[in-house]
Amino acid sequence: MNVFETLAEPNRRRILTLLCERERSAGEIGRALSISQPGVSKHLRLLREAGLVTVRSEAQTRIYRLRADPLSEVDVWLEPYRRFWG
Repeated sequence: MNVFETLAEPNRRRILTLLCERERSAGEIGRALSISQPGVSKHLRLLREAGLVTVRSEAQTRIYRLRADPLSEVDVWLEPYRRFWG
């Protein structure tokens, strides 16, 4: 799944918005967004596969962090449309 397909799902965009603020565990994300643990895990897996998040272990908790580099692809795609916003 590419970055655009990954971002098409609203809950994945909501997860990225949360991760813009700070690193979070899957449990924190689920509670903040009222998404079930299996749902959060699925979304985080797809975000990892697209390169939009990284994960590290802290004891028995997995901590997720935004990796914004792949969003540059979206920025490049949006460039021709910026003139319509001004």
